[in-house]
Amino acid sequence: MSQQLYFLCTGNACRSQMAEGFARALAPSDWVIASAGVETHGLDPRAVQVMAEVGIDISQHTSKLIDRAYLNSSDVVVTLCGDARDKCPMTPPTVERRHWPLADPAQATGDEAAVLTTFRQVRDDIQTRVTHLLRELGASPQ
Repeated sequence: MSQQLYFLCTGNACRSQMAEGFARALAPSDWVIASAGVETHGLDPRAVQVMAEVGIDISQHTSKLIDRAYLNSSDVVVTLCGDARDKCPMTPPTVERRHWPLADPAQATGDEAAVLTTFRQVRDDIQTRVTHLLRELGASPQ
């Protein structure tokens, strides 16, 4: 059964982009998947880099604001930070809401190696969560 998923975070720069990338790669081809933010911060190049390391190209993604029509017609909306959860517009009762409280890798500190380690940890957490979500929704991740 086809599903429409929406992944939301603050700036649609890292977490939601990675979630969209994994969902597009793992979900059945007839599923409709998008991501957005309560603001737009541009696509973070480190998110692109760490996703490429696992064979998923998100380099053509763009940072988008929440589309209310898409939001209201989604089957499942996943917020990936408290800011998005708190600022996400109300949805009809037909929309299932989930929340994944993930750290923002863009806020990581230290040298480049330490920052990339944080990005990889968040990426791997998102991959696990997306895989579980797809199984729960009846899809066999590809």
